[in-house]
Amino acid sequence: MDLKFSEADVTFREEVINFLETEYPDDIKEKQDKRIPLEKDEIVRWQQILNKKGWFAINWPTEYTNHEELSVTQKYILQEELAKANTPTNIPFGVGMCAPVVYTFGTDEQKEKFLPSILNSEVWWCQGYSEPGSGSDLASLKTKAELKGDKYIVNGAKTWTTLAQHADWIFCLVRTETTDIKQEGISFLLIDMKTPGIEVKPIITIDGSHEVNMVYFDNVEVPAENLVGEQGQGWNIAKFLLAHERSGIAGIAALKRELTRLKDLSSDIPLGEGTLLEDVQFRNKIEETEIELTATEFTELRTLAAMSQGGSPGAESSILKIKGTELQQTISELFVEMLAYYAHPFYLENEIGTNETVGPDYAAPVMPHYLNYRKVTIYGGSNEIQRNVISKAILGL
Repeated sequence: MDLKFSEADVTFREEVINFLETEYPDDIKEKQDKRIPLEKDEIVRWQQILNKKGWFAINWPTEYTNHEELSVTQKYILQEELAKANTPTNIPFGVGMCAPVVYTFGTDEQKEKFLPSILNSEVWWCQGYSEPGSGSDLASLKTKAELKGDKYIVNGAKTWTTLAQHADWIFCLVRTETTDIKQEGISFLLIDMKTPGIEVKPIITIDGSHEVNMVYFDNVEVPAENLVGEQGQGWNIAKFLLAHERSGIAGIAALKRELTRLKDLSSDIPLGEGTLLEDVQFRNKIEETEIELTATEFTELRTLAAMSQGGSPGAESSILKIKGTELQQTISELFVEMLAYYAHPFYLENEIGTNETVGPDYAAPVMPHYLNYRKVTIYGGSNEIQRNVISKAILGL
């Protein structure tokens, strides 16, 4: 693959760098660099800055964005520079997940109603897929939607619903018919989170954060016009959406940034007569990780090239999901190894209860990040399931 950049691409990279120097808000940058979680309004503000420039919904058809289409190379450069600058990750549920479903399968009325508010980050979405007992085996979901007149009556529960506490709407897979084949009888509904009968309860994860939730539906009335596609078409729509989700989960550009940061920090840690980075065993781990990351990046570039020519992410999205999430975990583990006991989440100076952590300033978020990233090989379809997808699509097994 030819990775040489044209003069136009070099100019575009300079444009991105200049944009970040002038438009990336200092207060958001400071929190990002210190690994302090952002508030919803800060994420919205940054997404709106990107959208004004035309760099938010970069994978949407231009007819819905009114912005010039970026080439595959430009998208790659943009994502790389955003990651280098450690900008906030775009919340994907609206722009990267719900929107592609709406503009691909939705009615003209649905496109007109939902796409502009997603593009402007005025309406936040969450994803209602997993249920208690229906995670990797998503087709076994039981949340039921019964059509009565011009409304669906929804009853059931969704779990691991990321950022549901902030969401205005939720896109849901629901069972509209009981069939012998469990993949049939599933439909795709758009539901206003302010509808009576919806209750959101927090799930506090092992790192102590409130990121995911339980969402309960008790006789929730949803207008039939909020059905996307045809009734019973939900499973095909879900597969389409998951392919796009898995492609984005890999996060190659951010991984490159974190690996560079790991090398920089470890080069300043003394060990014997040299530094930790010069330690043969530790350096071998970093080099092995870097080789795998480069190979995964090439797979991502091939996928982007195929999509730019009108294709859709196929089995490559599963490959990216597996390797990307494994690399995320590997790099988080290397940060813990680099810091040793300074990474301990409860290591306090003097006596228990002082809340005075020891070690360098960057040590505090390392263990929570490590713990949080235990989930990445599970969501978006567990890596075990992705290997089954690959075996069928590529190996024909």
